[in-house]
Order: sequence, then C-alpha cells, then structure tokens
Amino acid sequence: MDTGSPSGAVGRSGTGTDTPRRAGGAGARADGVTATRASGAGTAPSAGVSSGPAVGTPATGARGQLVAYARLAKFEFVLDYYLSMVVLWTALAGSVRFAPDTLTTLLLFLLGEVGVISAVMALDDVNGIRDGSDRANYLGTGGTPLRPLERKPLLTGALTVDQATRFGYLSLLWGAVFWTAAALAAPERPLWALVVTGLVLFAGFQYSWGLKLSYRGFGEVLIMGCPLVIVVAPYGFVTGHLPATVLVQAVLFGLWQILVSCYSNTKDISGDAAVGRSTVAVHASARGNLLFIGALSAADLLLTVGASAVGWAPWWFFAALLPEMALRLRQFTSFSRNGDALLARRRGVVAFRTGVAGIVLANLIHFAS
Repeated sequence: MDTGSPSGAVGRSGTGTDTPRRAGGAGARADGVTATRASGAGTAPSAGVSSGPAVGTPATGARGQLVAYARLAKFEFVLDYYLSMVVLWTALAGSVRFAPDTLTTLLLFLLGEVGVISAVMALDDVNGIRDGSDRANYLGTGGTPLRPLERKPLLTGALTVDQATRFGYLSLLWGAVFWTAAALAAPERPLWALVVTGLVLFAGFQYSWGLKLSYRGFGEVLIMGCPLVIVVAPYGFVTGHLPATVLVQAVLFGLWQILVSCYSNTKDISGDAAVGRSTVAVHASARGNLLFIGALSAADLLLTVGASAVGWAPWWFFAALLPEMALRLRQFTSFSRNGDALLARRRGVVAFRTGVAGIVLANLIHFAS
C-alpha cells in the first residue's frame, strides 16, 4: 500500500534501490501481471515469495518497542499529513486562530488524526504480511532487500502480527474517541463536517482491511479524499462553513498526495497485481497509466491557475504556487522520458512540501492585508 504520504515510505512506497521501470511499469507486466492474470490468480503472493514474516529479533525494552510501534505507524513518514493543520489554521481569520475553542478543537482533532492514520498504517502492514505483498515489494526473489526493511517491523520480526493488529484497533479507537471529543468541543457542528469525518473514520482503515477498498478500485479515491477531509472537516468545526478558497486548498492538498502515491503504485505493479490490489497502474497500459498521471498533474496546474482566474482564491494565489507548479512539470516530464518512478516520487515529495509552504504564505498574506 501507498497512502500517498509525501514524507516517505508509507506502505509500499519508498526510495529504495529497485531498478527503475519504464513509465507505466511495462516491464512489470512482462514478468508478473501477465502470468498472474493468465493463471486466474490475484490473491496469492508472487511466485517464489513467501507470505510468512521474516525471522528476526523481537523488539525488547520500552525504547525498542516504542521505536517498533512508531515504525509500524510510519510515524516519521506520515508527518506531512499533519501539515493539514497548518494549512487550515492559517486559512482562519486572525481573530479566530487563537480563540480558546479553536485551539481546543484543533488539538483534539489532531490527536484523533494521529490515531486514525496509525490504524490505517498498522492494519495495512498486517494485510501486507498476510497476503505476501510487502515481502514481494520489499524483498527480491533471492531475499535481497529492495528497500530498507526497518520500515516494516513485521517483516523484520520486531513485532508480531497479533501485536500489530491489536495496535491497529486501539489506534482506531483512540482516533474515534478524540474525533468525537473534537466534535463535542467544537464551536460549530455542521452536518457536512460530521458526515465527512465519519466517512474517513469508517473507510480510511479499510483501505487494506475489512472491506479492502483498495482491492475494489477505490484506493486512489481514498488516498486523495482522506487528506482533503482532514483539511475541510476541522475548518468546518471551527467556522461552520466552507469557503471556496479553503476547498481549493484542501483539494490541492489531496491531489498532491495522490501525485506521490501514483508513482509508487507504478513501481509496485507486479506486487499489487499478484495479490489482487486494484490500482490504475495495475489495470492500465503503460501509456494509459502515463496519461492518468498526466491528467492529475494537469488538474493540479489548472485548479491553481483557475482558482485565481474565477475568484475562488485571491487573484495572486497562483503566484505563491509557481514554484510548486514548476516542480510538478519537472516531475512529470522527467518521468515520461525516463520512467523512473521512485525518482518521480521523491520529486513529488518536494513538490508537496513546496506547495504547502506556498499555501501557508498565501494565507498569511491574505489575512495580513
């Protein structure tokens, strides 16, 4: 899985040493997808790949277990998700930003967000061990690590499947409790904010677990939609409404997430196809996948410029995002030439952070004027 985290290897994303594939992963289809589809498989691990956990040293001591659980939650790699709070907080009027009920609501929502995201990551890793996809995407057929294995404490044996499953459920409970507390403490409770928060709480962890929505073709929707919601929902709880400017910023926040994840999905075609994960990269041809990524990249540029043109954002909004737009063009054009999905992914990380900085700058200028 890759949930679109720009910070690093969430799920199956990463910056390892895998040999780059051509755009769209044509090479992967030759050695993995074609064979899988021909055999009618789709729910078994890739040939030659064991689905069992790696034999390693269990985490011991308080510090060792804390590190293992933090890695299970991908804590160091999902920090960029929490930039949603910076985006929405700077989008508030100055008089509202420091109000006690605003700060209380946002703190409670952030604590709940930590729990929900940790649950998604932990349960995805459990599923990745059970179906063999993590081993396929992190270990070569000879057992040689393709990406840093410490990112996967179930692969290294630092944690057991039972420990990870329990952590995932407790994290989900934590998230539900604090999101409920945020809604109760909020100065406003518009129905739409309650509904979208409930949808993320219900659907987010089922990316790879429960309903396994990413196996049913909803992966890209979740990867973009969940980050979008964690911008708009707390804003709604504080203000009771959703201006076009904030909606534009939230859509961009989610779009920039998928413009990291879609490159990881391209890299992971063979492993995802072998276990039946349904992504655009798995089902499309190499050209079709490239067109899909190109359409997302174009949507990013068009929304940024269009929001300024039609008055959804200040007329100068696009200027604050010119660096992000330049990086986005570089990311896509380079990928279309060399097909290096991991390089494009890393460039997506930089573009995401640059874009967030641009939005924050625009918000601060807007409310200072």
